[in-house]
Amino acid sequence: MTISTLALGRPTLADRLIARSLPSDIVLVAAGAALTAIAAQVTVPLWPVPITGQTLAVLMVGSTLGALRGALSMTLYAVLGIVGLPVFSNASHGFGVVAGPTGGYIVGFIAAAALTGWLAQRAWDHRILGALVSFGAGTLVTFAVGLPWLAATLGLNLEQTLQGGLYPFILGGIIKAVLAAAFIRVAWFGISRADDRRAPESD
Repeated sequence: MTISTLALGRPTLADRLIARSLPSDIVLVAAGAALTAIAAQVTVPLWPVPITGQTLAVLMVGSTLGALRGALSMTLYAVLGIVGLPVFSNASHGFGVVAGPTGGYIVGFIAAAALTGWLAQRAWDHRILGALVSFGAGTLVTFAVGLPWLAATLGLNLEQTLQGGLYPFILGGIIKAVLAAAFIRVAWFGISRADDRRAPESD
């Protein structure tokens, strides 16, 4: 039996724009990883965790591609960085980045993309409130993996972990969730309008 597509479940935004097929899925997965790599270079230096545009890209990739393709895209992103491509923040790379203090966030991206993609396949991103909840949940998943990893690698206590790995990112996380929700909602609105224009006029 041949695999005709990596897309499982209900259609997502990408499926409304590009017909499902294995070649198109591969391109979309690679494009999602590339978008995340580009967003990673938008940084505000902080220690131990810099502020970057990665989370925004992760939310959009997961919602656009769905659970499986979104998770595969973030896995590809992590693997590319591990093998030496400068895709992590500040063009860093190598296994040491993933094994280091910020590695938990990179691993968390995979879970976040899977969750937002799963919710998108249930049409949560078709309405602004549902999209906000979805992207908020994806952001929380990233921190749920990233914070314990940060604490373990640096030997931080709870307050130090929250000071270094959570508090500086709360406002930015909210802004990113709102921006992603607005973008996805506008995209779905455009698709609905296009569908209406194609629909035959009633007698």
